[in-house]
Amino acid sequence: MIDSASIESLKSTIDIVDVVGNYIELKKAGANYKANCPFHGEKTPSFVVSPSKQIYHCFGCGVGGDAIKFVMELEKLTYPEAIEKLAAMFNFSLNYTKGSSDYSDAKRVLEAVQRWYVKNLEHHEGAKDYLRSRGISQNSIERFGIGYVPDGRSVMRFLDAASLPKPQAVEAGILAKGEDGGYYARLVERVTFPIFSASGAPVGFGGRTLGSHPAKYINSPQTKLFNKSRLLYGYHLAKESIYKQKRLIVCEGYLDVIMFHQAGFNETVATLGTALTREHLPLLRKGEPKVILAYDGDRAGVEAALKAAQMLSHEGFDGGVVLFPNGQDPADMIAAGESERVSALLRDAKALIPFVIEQLIANYDLQDPRAKEAAFGVVRQFLNGLSPIIKDAYIPMAATLLSIAPAMFGTQTQPSRAKENFTQRKDDVAQLSIIKTLLEKPELIDLVLDVVDVEMFGVYAPLLSVLIQGDREHPHLMGIALDENLKVMSEEELERALIQMLVLYYERKLKMIPRDTNMPSSQKVYWIRKIKTDILPKLKKGILVSYELP
Repeated sequence: MIDSASIESLKSTIDIVDVVGNYIELKKAGANYKANCPFHGEKTPSFVVSPSKQIYHCFGCGVGGDAIKFVMELEKLTYPEAIEKLAAMFNFSLNYTKGSSDYSDAKRVLEAVQRWYVKNLEHHEGAKDYLRSRGISQNSIERFGIGYVPDGRSVMRFLDAASLPKPQAVEAGILAKGEDGGYYARLVERVTFPIFSASGAPVGFGGRTLGSHPAKYINSPQTKLFNKSRLLYGYHLAKESIYKQKRLIVCEGYLDVIMFHQAGFNETVATLGTALTREHLPLLRKGEPKVILAYDGDRAGVEAALKAAQMLSHEGFDGGVVLFPNGQDPADMIAAGESERVSALLRDAKALIPFVIEQLIANYDLQDPRAKEAAFGVVRQFLNGLSPIIKDAYIPMAATLLSIAPAMFGTQTQPSRAKENFTQRKDDVAQLSIIKTLLEKPELIDLVLDVVDVEMFGVYAPLLSVLIQGDREHPHLMGIALDENLKVMSEEELERALIQMLVLYYERKLKMIPRDTNMPSSQKVYWIRKIKTDILPKLKKGILVSYELP
């Protein structure tokens, strides 16, 4: 079992914005963050994360909770599994009262194997010669933890000598199980590049063959710790510079990242053998940097850059594209002493949207009317995915390149859509603001209950009852806590709100009493007189009177 004190320590260490931001893209919205809810399909963000309260809530489907519950729900994990997942994500060491866990064992295997890989490199001249030939310095080798893995039998001997269980080595992605039930090493006779989570925890490896193996590079398989679509190589070393420089450079491989860092471009990262995807967006968004795509200028590089630039443009990123000319890649240029030229290329990066428009049009022969029509179609589709104002700004450019009239793109800037909010009718806002105030200031609950009845809150009466009973983690209460349209009132403001609530209540009662067929006439006369001559005059003078039931 996981020690309870260790769990509390983990809770105090993690930030829900970082946790949720590892799974979905969050955008700042006042004091909170918003996103499209990952638990139900929606086009307009209604999922809110509060850094001050360390909770999330979706105003669309009603889910809510803390960081642990988020991981449990999204990953379909048990509570202990979610705790271990978070500990692994944030490089936190849990203490156990007995037994162990897959996560802690997998982490222990990865750390031990990494140290062994590094030690092996010291004694393998061929691997060191290869790294030197690529211009990689000893400082970079140490900083990035580059190592070497020998043959499979050596891997097995090491695991046995270090008392590292083979099933846990499979969990860590170091070993695989063959059809005959035996184990074999996934990486053999390769230079190794350890892959770390954003917080610096080892989660996997990349390996570069030194022989004639058809797969030049191999990455760790998908594991509980390693998801290549959510990781960026070098991010743990780059994040400080990304936040400071407000720039993030995305390139294509391990060596490019290492050489970029070696040349002083410490804000550089790379995808792990896969294209840039939406799953990378939360990591790219952190620090709100400009994103520069630095890809090879060959056909594959251009296609990858176009796809990534389209996605980033539609997601509102600022940045640009650099395509390295004449078949060169940045690692080779830096190794050849051309760091200044690389720096100039980065400064002159083509902005994302113009790059996309130019590349889309370049695929068509505009002398052919049908091809021109097809080019117009793909450009219009791309522009329609931009915000109205940004779209409007680039229509003239697209029209010029296509040699058509801007009017052919149709109506341009549309009136801005009203920003989605969660406003209620005036009296609803007052009642919900009272509930939010009591959430923040529970010592005022008695003041409220002394002058009003729970049932006066109408449809919100059950929420007030839940709050009074102490269930502060009720999803709807979390939604109220995160609703920025509702304010937390001072005691004086709360009294004024209660007075207004009572005024509205008694004014409604004056209209209802004459129609009440169950109330005797004498009582009707009494209550009408009392409300008109006693209760309402006091309330309208600012005197808070206790609720009385007619």
